[in-house]
Amino acid sequence: MKLEWIKSSYSTSSGPDCVEVATPDESHVFVRDSKNPTGPRLDLTSAAWSAFLPYAVEH
Repeated sequence: MKLEWIKSSYSTSSGPDCVEVATPDESHVFVRDSKNPTGPRLDLTSAAWSAFLPYAVEH
């Protein structure tokens, strides 16, 4: 399966925080470090991702 990765709007090309997400279907969200695209990634349920987002946006 080929994933379409989208860089976070909070990430910049020159900044240290480079997060990308991919949503292969309605029930999963993958998260990875854009500086290490072949490295590990998180596989989250959509519910877990939705619960996490309010905390991520606050900080």
